[in-house]
Amino acid sequence: MALPDYSVLMSVYKKEEPDNLKRSIESMLAQTVVTNDFVLMCDGALTPELDKVIDDKEKEYPGLFNVIRFEVNQGLGHALQAGILKCKNEIIARMDSDDISKPDRCEKELTYLDAHPEIGIVGSLIEEFSEMAPDEVIPQNIERRREVPEHNADIVEFAKYRNPYNHPSVMYRRQAVLKGGNYQTVRYMQDYYLWIHMILAGVEGYNIQEPLVCMRVNSNFFMRKQGSEYRRLQINLFRYMRDQGFITNGQYLKSVSIRTASALSPNWMRGFMFKKVLRKS
Repeated sequence: MALPDYSVLMSVYKKEEPDNLKRSIESMLAQTVVTNDFVLMCDGALTPELDKVIDDKEKEYPGLFNVIRFEVNQGLGHALQAGILKCKNEIIARMDSDDISKPDRCEKELTYLDAHPEIGIVGSLIEEFSEMAPDEVIPQNIERRREVPEHNADIVEFAKYRNPYNHPSVMYRRQAVLKGGNYQTVRYMQDYYLWIHMILAGVEGYNIQEPLVCMRVNSNFFMRKQGSEYRRLQINLFRYMRDQGFITNGQYLKSVSIRTASALSPNWMRGFMFKKVLRKS
C-alpha cells in the first residue's frame, strides 16, 4: 500500500553556512520515500551564497520548492508558524538547515503514522556531530546520541523536565500542530512550548528508538543556552507548565533551580554537562 504524501518544512537565515544548507536539503531529497512539497522559509534577507544554493535546487527540481521570503528576520517560531500553513500536505516532516536526515527517515516515520492514526507526532533519537568530510553523505564521526522516551505516557512524564522530542527529527500531522495552537514566537523554546500545548490538547506521540537524523552541534550550541535571558525564557516555560497544572509547584522549583545553575554556569561546564550527563557517547 502506498504511503501518504508529505511536505518538508525548513527555515533558513543569513548566518547559515551554504554547504550546510546544501547538504541538509540533499539529505531530504535523497529519501527512500520522496516529498512532493518542500517548503523553505527564508527568515530575512540571505547571503548571495545561500540564495545560489536555493536557486540551484529550484532549477534542479522544478515545481518542488515553495520558497517564502521574509524581508526581515523574525525568528524560527514565526517562520515555522507561517510555514505550517503553507504546507500542502497533512503530514509534515520538520528539518533544520544544517542537519542530515538518514535516507530511510521519512519512510519509517510515515509508515508509523500511517499504521497509527491516533498518533499526531512521531520523532526519533538523534546522533550529534560537529564535522563532516567533503565526500561524506552521512556523518561518520558521531560524538553523542540524544535519547528520548518511546511511548506516549513516558513522553508526557519526560516533558515535565526535559524536551521530549528531538525537533529536527519530528514528523507530525498539521491538524495535531494546529490543535496545539501552532508554533509560538518565543525565542529558543518554540518547539518545547508546542509539545506542551499538544500534550495538553490530548495529542499522542511516539519516538522511534533509533537515530534517524544527525544533528550538527558545535560550541555555539552550548553558548546559546546561557545568561539571564535564556534563564528567563526557561522559567517562563516551566511557570506556564505549572500554571496549566501539567507540573506541580515542587517540580517547577526543581526545574528552575537546575536551569538557573546551568544558564549561569561557564560555557565549558555547561558543555561538560550536556556531553557527559544529558547525552550518550
